Amino acid sequence: MRVLTAIERGGGPMPLSRIAADSGLAPSKTHRYLVSLHRTGLVSQEVGTGLYNLGPAARRLGVEALRRVDEVSTASPHAAALRDRIGHTVYLAVWTDEGPSMVRQDHGFHPLPLLLRVGSILPIVDSSIGRVFLAYLPDPLTRPILLAQQQRKETTTLPAEELSAVLAEVRQTGLAAVRGTVVTGLNVVSTPVFGPGGTVELVLSVAVPARIDAEQDLAQINAELLATSRAIAIDLGQPDTV
Repeated sequence: MRVLTAIERGGGPMPLSRIAADSGLAPSKTHRYLVSLHRTGLVSQEVGTGLYNLGPAARRLGVEALRRVDEVSTASPHAAALRDRIGHTVYLAVWTDEGPSMVRQDHGFHPLPLLLRVGSILPIVDSSIGRVFLAYLPDPLTRPILLAQQQRKETTTLPAEELSAVLAEVRQTGLAAVRGTVVTGLNVVSTPVFGPGGTVELVLSVAVPARIDAEQDLAQINAELLATSRAIAIDLGQPDTV
């Protein structure tokens, strides 16, 4: 577990020497553990560089752990019903130590230019899901992840005033929308799902191909999205009041 934790906290492919140092183990012992972990699929090793990373078994464990979050189980039937009503792909996302992560995807009836994978970590500023979390979660929780993504150039760095205006609009409307910023030709609108304590537990999103992104369709999608978010919040324990 110390070896796996060192790789997880490393944030990317790592050499044996760094894994040993971060896990507090001798390189020879670290190597023996890495060999065993590689055999089980919990660790992978790049052929060209020899660097180690989390393997496919670790990714499956992570996705399954996220799927078993009670909030996700409660929201999943609502997400599927929303997909059936509007015909577009619906996402559920949660906040993790790495940032916003997609935990469920209900495929719509319209082909998308690219499907985001369950377990994907999304760019905070460029994705509508990330903007919702930025707007509603405490700054001390989101800022370190935001700065880390910006440093790695995984998300856009906006001037403070511009970002504040974007987040203020999200709070005012309850919706965040982006057009082709994460995937070209794919527009996504998202809304928060609040738990009984008034904190954001999930983000609910709808992905619409740009070719059918009509204003009338968007108005219906926004209304359905907000209504579904409210229904999930009630199931999670929010008071059933207007």
